[in-house]
Amino acid sequence: MNRRTFLSSLGVAAATAWAADEHRTRYYTFDRYQLQQGTQTARVHEWLSKAILPKMTALNAGPFIVLEAVIAPHTPEVVMIAGFQNFDDIRTVQAKLDSDPELQAAAAKIESGPEPLFQSLTSSVLEATAYSPEIAAQKHDKPRYFEIRQYHSPTWSQLRALHERFAGPEIRVFHKCGIFPILYTSTLIGDNMPNLTYLIPFDSLGAREKAWDAFAVDPDWIKARKESIGAHGQITIVNQISIYRATPYSPVS
Repeated sequence: MNRRTFLSSLGVAAATAWAADEHRTRYYTFDRYQLQQGTQTARVHEWLSKAILPKMTALNAGPFIVLEAVIAPHTPEVVMIAGFQNFDDIRTVQAKLDSDPELQAAAAKIESGPEPLFQSLTSSVLEATAYSPEIAAQKHDKPRYFEIRQYHSPTWSQLRALHERFAGPEIRVFHKCGIFPILYTSTLIGDNMPNLTYLIPFDSLGAREKAWDAFAVDPDWIKARKESIGAHGQITIVNQISIYRATPYSPVS
């Protein structure tokens, strides 16, 4: 199965869910600001909290999540996740941001420092799966930890099998063990394709460790994994796991 066939078949599976709620958040952008030690972290937080986020929330309903890396391949790093109902909304919002005179002035001011605003910026576009919940825009008194997991599959057909496993037994075991992802996606534009990328909040790192320990020994998970490998082979070959903390100004914390 190639990429086009996979996306077509996935679209058929998701059509009912999307048609049932035309306001469903279907696409997400992941913007990763990779920084170096020094002034960049504070300046990126100022740029996002005072310039980008207010403009984006005025143009688009979101949801929006802003995270700072705790354990990740690159630190320091700040990630901004933005949700959109339609793919065209991504281009429309970006075009309005690019032409906004206030934003241009703010950019000129914040980039006038002795070093660049960031080391690099990478952007990905992800599509929510049919079984992904809608993210509730709510703040917590204490910002939570967010784990981003990306599972790279060898082939598109094996990625489909991975989605089927998640939508079936795996999510049930997650919930039994205290793991409640708020977003499941497939990457449309980005690295390490094909992949499943999902996002999990935890109240603490201790709660995260306890939940994953319970999951690893759960008999229903062991059975589901064995059956999955028997039917489709090893459907994930690389797992990338990073842990972030919600920023104080993140609309979802």
